[in-house]
Amino acid sequence: MELEGKSFTIKSWAEEDRPREKLLSKGRHVLTDAELIAILIGSGSRNETAVELAKRILSQFENNLNAIAKLSVQDLMKFKGIGEAKAISIVAALELGRRRKETEIVKR
Repeated sequence: MELEGKSFTIKSWAEEDRPREKLLSKGRHVLTDAELIAILIGSGSRNETAVELAKRILSQFENNLNAIAKLSVQDLMKFKGIGEAKAISIVAALELGRRRKETEIVKR
């Protein structure tokens, strides 16, 4: 997605393709794992959109969310573009997902 050496920002994407707008208009179920993680990340860098960064993280773990959920804040910070705040957001969200899953099991 480069044009004249510059990466497109998510803001330059069609509105219906942007993760946040897509969630609002089409619902959370239509978003890919990368798009959901991109929402947690919030913003990318000069060289990479949040979605591209999320895809890079996912590909490192063969798109296995369970493997990513086991990562620490420090592990996530090893990815260029992920600082402490973004890493904490990802860890917290995946922990909430784990707790939700545990709660469903108890209720059954």
